[in-house]
Amino acid sequence: MTKKQLNFEKSLKRLEEIVSEMENGEPDLDKALSLFSEGSQLVKACSQKLSETKKKIEIITASGEVKPFEE
Repeated sequence: MTKKQLNFEKSLKRLEEIVSEMENGEPDLDKALSLFSEGSQLVKACSQKLSETKKKIEIITASGEVKPFEE
C-alpha cells in the first residue's frame, strides 16, 4: 500500500489481488508475510471506512424517515 490513502474501492480491489496472489501464486514466506501485513492494513482501513459511513447514514436518517440498519 502506498503512503497515499487509497479509497474504499481501490483498497477492496487490492485485497482481492492479495488473496488471489496468496492462493494461486504460492509466494515465498517473506513475500507472503509482506502481503499479509498489507492485507491486514487494508482490512483495517476498509472496516474503518464502513464504520464511518454507517455513522453518517445513521445521522442522515435520524429524522425518523428511515430506520438505521442494524449490525
